[in-house]
Amino acid sequence: MADTATLSSKFQISIPKAVRDELGWKAGQSFVFVPKGKGVTLVPVPTLAELRGMARGADTADYRDRNDRF
Repeated sequence: MADTATLSSKFQISIPKAVRDELGWKAGQSFVFVPKGKGVTLVPVPTLAELRGMARGADTADYRDRNDRF
């Protein structure tokens, strides 16, 4: 993936079709911009359905609550 895009006068960037297709990104999807030095990482915001079950099987034996904080 070495596609490029140009920032428009309205500060918009079109994500190249090859990138959208490879990553499975759809119109209307939300993203977060994470600054990294002189660049930025673009990360899709997961839906609640995608997050469901992600902690299944997590060990809660060493769970810390607010009483453990200083």
